[in-house]
Amino acid sequence: MVDLFDTGAAREPQKGLRPLADRLRPQSLAEVIGQKQVLGEGAPLEVMLSSGSLSSIVFWGPPGVGKTTIARLLADETELHFVQISAIFTGMPDLRKVFEGAKIRRQNGQGTLLFVDEIHRFNKAQQDGFLPHMEDGTILLVGATTENPSFELNSAVLSRAQVLVLERLDLADLERMAQRAEQELDKELPLNGPAREALLEMADGDGRALLNLIEQVAAWKTDSKLTPPELSKRLQKRAAQYDKSGDAHYNLISALHKSVRGSDPDAALYWFARMLEGGEDPRFLARRLVRMAVEDIGLADPQAQAVCLQSWQTYERLGSPEGELALSQALIYLALAPKSNANYVAYKAARNVAKATGSKLPPKHILNAPTDLMTDLGYGTDYAYDHDAEDGFSGQNYFPEGMERPAMYAPVERGFERELKKRVEYFAKLRAQRGG
Repeated sequence: MVDLFDTGAAREPQKGLRPLADRLRPQSLAEVIGQKQVLGEGAPLEVMLSSGSLSSIVFWGPPGVGKTTIARLLADETELHFVQISAIFTGMPDLRKVFEGAKIRRQNGQGTLLFVDEIHRFNKAQQDGFLPHMEDGTILLVGATTENPSFELNSAVLSRAQVLVLERLDLADLERMAQRAEQELDKELPLNGPAREALLEMADGDGRALLNLIEQVAAWKTDSKLTPPELSKRLQKRAAQYDKSGDAHYNLISALHKSVRGSDPDAALYWFARMLEGGEDPRFLARRLVRMAVEDIGLADPQAQAVCLQSWQTYERLGSPEGELALSQALIYLALAPKSNANYVAYKAARNVAKATGSKLPPKHILNAPTDLMTDLGYGTDYAYDHDAEDGFSGQNYFPEGMERPAMYAPVERGFERELKKRVEYFAKLRAQRGG
């Protein structure tokens, strides 16, 4: 009897009943399309296999790039028994059965490669359950995740496995896959050149998605080659990969923020549109625009923050889809505004100084003295009222007594901060003259 996790099959299904993606599954690592950074000459997997020292691995990459296929082929190359489970459907009782089966195989001289799909969905206790079996050689773990392992996997698991990054397939890789599919189907796709390229673009770097699309297109009955508009009419466009709570979310908002910081409005608009197409909440983007204004533009353009808040308010009044236009307008303004993080740097420096000197009292001369006792203690003594001083500036010290004056705000020579820099230098000169 075949057990729950055995990959064997009693009967080979008929070719016509098998999905195209299954029929085209590579039979050796040499047949894998793409991923030369891990499979090519001198790459990690090639070195492991040639030296006969395959270690536990975590594959990190988007869907449809070959994680499962490569894991299965690694088992074939190393003559290990292949067991595949998914963290979505597997609980602790199932894991115990897997480990028990691996122990029995090991006693019989057979190693086990355990492939865990969506490994990041296991909780900490479940992940810890792998450790003793990895350490004593009961299993060789190959995990697959679409999320950043640094955030989703236990450090103990990561320390015992090598993380290998798998990349989205490029158009050349997808074209090679399309050609293999045509050979398998024994027919050409009924698409002209631009439509074929559009089909590859629709796959968005996902090989499995491409083969599913090809299977649909190949079944169409048509006497002529279809054009891109005809293809779009017949085929629902595949949504771009984007998880609002996952790693892609943080990657795209990082790209958007850095495009604004880099003064590239076109790139900023592109990532802004990508997030909206992926279903991102425009209010989240509105909040991030305000953050960009205070973090990366600051006082180099004091109007930037107001522009962002006004665009947010406009979105709330207009709603979608018109309101997004106000947000994109603010985005362009931010990208082209003069940049300064002087406020951001000064704020962080002030917090650090405050943590280090948090018990020091203000100097007595700037303290109010509402009682006789406080007057007797010197509160308010020798305070210089700045409005009575020359130039409206007394130059007194406002830091705690005995504390060396720190320099935290350093305005840049850009935008309005150029004027603020002159003011900082002016007051610093007066302060030095008046002994403050």
